Amino acid sequence: MSQRWGAKIMDFSHVTVLCVGDIMLDRFLYGRMERISPEAPVPVLLLEPNAKREMPGGAGNVANNILSLGGQVILIGVVGQDEAGEALRAELARHEGLLAVLSMSADRPTICKTRFIAAHQQVVRVDEESHVPLHAQGIEDICAAITAHMSSVQVVVVSDYGKGVCHPAVLKCLAQQAKAKNIPFFVDPKGADYARYQGATCITPNLRELAQASGGMALDTEKHIEAAARQVMEQAQAQAMLVTRSEKGMMLVRDHGSVLSVPAHAREVFDVSGAGDTVIASLALTAGAGMPLEEGVHIANAAAGVVVGKLGTATANIQEVLNELDDQGAKAVVARVLPLAAAQAQVIRWQARGLKVGFTNGCFDILHPGHVDLLAQARAACDRLVVALNTDASIRRLKGEDRPVNTLEARATVIAALRYVDAVVAFDEDTPLEVIRVLTPDVLIKGADYKPEEVVGADIVQATGGQLLLVTLREGHSTTAIIGRVRGV
Repeated sequence: MSQRWGAKIMDFSHVTVLCVGDIMLDRFLYGRMERISPEAPVPVLLLEPNAKREMPGGAGNVANNILSLGGQVILIGVVGQDEAGEALRAELARHEGLLAVLSMSADRPTICKTRFIAAHQQVVRVDEESHVPLHAQGIEDICAAITAHMSSVQVVVVSDYGKGVCHPAVLKCLAQQAKAKNIPFFVDPKGADYARYQGATCITPNLRELAQASGGMALDTEKHIEAAARQVMEQAQAQAMLVTRSEKGMMLVRDHGSVLSVPAHAREVFDVSGAGDTVIASLALTAGAGMPLEEGVHIANAAAGVVVGKLGTATANIQEVLNELDDQGAKAVVARVLPLAAAQAQVIRWQARGLKVGFTNGCFDILHPGHVDLLAQARAACDRLVVALNTDASIRRLKGEDRPVNTLEARATVIAALRYVDAVVAFDEDTPLEVIRVLTPDVLIKGADYKPEEVVGADIVQATGGQLLLVTLREGHSTTAIIGRVRGV
């Protein structure tokens, strides 16, 4: 059964991201501190045997976040011909869904950040890197890789850590090809000159980075942040800017004038390492799936909220993001239109909280007062309501080749926007039997034009202690009648 219907679904398995940037090796060495050195007033860290973790960092962590959220990624960058480079290539090779296209550099070591950890806290970080500019062969290799893979992706991410891979020639090549193929182009920036990111769809600085890029403009109010963002956007000819504001959330500024502020969800923060990587990975995936930037910001905000609650360079998965959106009480439509597996997890969470979950289904092709009345009665009988929609193919089998009038994506968008509806799923079969079996709702709601023995799934719901409810239908309203009037029949 296909669960993809375009922009309104938390399923990124069909999205491939081209990620270009500074790839690093993140090392974590764990130990304990029990004394002060007799040689100097510094603590002595006793490393635990075999207590070492290694993972891709920088642009590699963006790639990790893309994979964790269910997408696929083509990662382009540079590594050195050294032990850290071998370790990094080995780590990247472990990840299914990731294609690493790496230029091997003889004069630049692999960027490696080693963090020493004791009692769940960083004691010190040691960085190994070179400031030697990217050589001509490296630029040529990266541009060739971009050219070879641009046609295979739905969205592009630049992860610029200021380590040399995001050379102006590389950025120009990437921007030109993304524009030629109408592919969204997202940038996690570095430095003061955002003109290098000409034509970006969205740039995602934090407040400190925005202050640097705007020449030190005041950023103490939202009006000031918007003014600084617009100045830098004009410099970069960017379509949008998402400013991350730590505990104050995020602010999206669009070139056409709109501004969206999303507050952060209060939580205990363990580590902000890599939160920016999570934000741009989430935002890029939602854009690659066709979602508006505004919806992507809600998802990115939730994903960032997940990772700052974890220690170290962390990632978020789809289920964690859905849980976070649920905890935040997010009203975004995207949080309520789910693949069946995610809907099942959502129902389980609701039921674990003692909430009564209702279920109804139908085509809902042209929404009319009869539909709204049915959904209102259904929601009154439960705490949360799930609506299952027939796919377009299912409706054609049931009602003929001239139906549906509205596509599944359009119907799902309208239904999910109604205040009575808490989640929407779809089914490709002629009946929702399998969906009911998976979700096991507490209340099954159908119209009173059905007899109890005719309701599909009623036996399953009642066998688990649930209830069948037949609600009164408002007379004089039907999709068939509406179509007939339009056609003059």
